[in-house]
Amino acid sequence: MRITEVAPRDGLQNEPAIVATESKRQLVRVLEKTGVDEIEVTSFVRPGRVPQLADAEQLVGMLAADKPEGMLYSALVPNEQGLERLLEVNSDGPVINKIAVFTAASETFAQKNINASIDESITRFRPVIDMARQGGLMVRAYISCAFVCPFEGPVAPATVTHVAARLLALGVDEIDVADTIGAATPEHIESVIAELFHRLGPCRDNEIGDPCLTLHLHDTHGSAAACVRKALSMGVRSFDSSAGGLGGCPFAGSGKTRAPGNIATELLVRTITEAGYRCGVDSRRLEEATKAARDLVAREPTP
Repeated sequence: MRITEVAPRDGLQNEPAIVATESKRQLVRVLEKTGVDEIEVTSFVRPGRVPQLADAEQLVGMLAADKPEGMLYSALVPNEQGLERLLEVNSDGPVINKIAVFTAASETFAQKNINASIDESITRFRPVIDMARQGGLMVRAYISCAFVCPFEGPVAPATVTHVAARLLALGVDEIDVADTIGAATPEHIESVIAELFHRLGPCRDNEIGDPCLTLHLHDTHGSAAACVRKALSMGVRSFDSSAGGLGGCPFAGSGKTRAPGNIATELLVRTITEAGYRCGVDSRRLEEATKAARDLVAREPTP
């Protein structure tokens, strides 16, 4: 099993409070000790658009000082300008090993989230991916709303496969299909994953650098664990999660209450082990990381 911990990026980007950079550094250090395979540490999105992650350069600089050997760091990059910022902080050594780009399987969501059509977003990726390759970086590609869109409803599996095929043709290493609003059911998972495997072939050994399929779940309606079980039964071996369940898409809330966040890492690990599979996460260390993540958002003052 391969687990990517996304609490420092996806877990914090929609928090109402600005979390201190040192607090983020401490969270990453605690997460490193859990045994997860990868940590998505930040995003190089324009600071004014996501002020919670405006300290990307400072955080990566702090993490560079004592990055554990073998630890894989990734960061979200929306465009060439963001990648140039990342490459600058990476210039003294490969602190960040992988970038993530993002599009959607829903035209309406793409327009509202990134102010571009799906075609426009993929066209923009080409120079970003080329630059990343020249910088020795792997590339992950998120497909948001791969199951259900808050504006268009259920998404056709063929649409997801079409977007994934175009991304693989650009040379990405990893396709990450995202249940962005946490509305997927096991039936949605089965139809989309089956279509992806049928049209594109099953993921290989999920080794770093191989094109593979990752599942990114949110637990808005409490169905994430059931979706994990279905994905496991179909051969998916790579998942995203967030310690303490931090995160939550702003499009998934009710207007009065915010949506629950990403599937909690502790729930993901428990679901994997109960299904009879092994992963390299230390349960005691994960308990400590879960507490640290929840304490972090609880104690940071709202500006």
